[in-house]
Amino acid sequence: MNRLFVSHLGRTRYADAWELQHRLFELRHYGLVDDLLLFTEHEHVYTIGKGGDANHLLASKQELKEKGIDLFHIDRGGDITYHGPGQVVGYPIIDLSRYFCDIHRYLRCLEEVIILALEEFNIHADREEGMTGVWVGGEKIAAIGVRVSKWVTMHGFALNINSDLSMFDRIIPCGIFHKGVTSMQKLLGRDVPLSSVEEKLQQAFCVVFGCQPSQIAPEALTQRIQSMQVDIARPTEVNELPRDE
Repeated sequence: MNRLFVSHLGRTRYADAWELQHRLFELRHYGLVDDLLLFTEHEHVYTIGKGGDANHLLASKQELKEKGIDLFHIDRGGDITYHGPGQVVGYPIIDLSRYFCDIHRYLRCLEEVIILALEEFNIHADREEGMTGVWVGGEKIAAIGVRVSKWVTMHGFALNINSDLSMFDRIIPCGIFHKGVTSMQKLLGRDVPLSSVEEKLQQAFCVVFGCQPSQIAPEALTQRIQSMQVDIARPTEVNELPRDE
């Protein structure tokens, strides 16, 4: 059974988590770290994937500045999405060749992880044909966007728990015009501890991928990185948007 190191990063700014993730992604390529699953809760940020459409961002540069929302173009697949407080983001950094060499199957497995975890809270989620992500009653509760290089993965999934859903009003999430978004809080009528959701996601991930979890502190990850010399590029923060509205 493959070993999976799990690290709970707490709340992070997107650029910091992206840099950590990218360093670990490179180290995984070199075989210098084992498979990893990172959990975090981001400060407010919109991210646009490689195939994303900047016109799906409805907020102006001034609005983003006033609300303290970061914006990044990043190297995952997919369109625009939101991350922020009250949302759990999971970043699997795994060598997929140890499991199966099939990206579409990987996406379906990530969906299954989220579906199984939500069942533990009596939320019955499902897939929507032709779309990536997890849905409840026709509304999206989790987004998925990944990068895979030489079968090593990065980026991952974001599950709305106690999210401020109004933050999605200023984008067209994943470029989908006709669907809404939801959260565990909205569905259950109460706040849900993020730590309990991370626990269920970890358990479901290990069931779906057939691996054995071990906890690793963020400080230990940092120490491991500092002991390796790996040059990376930082993400590109958007200073000028194509238009204001």
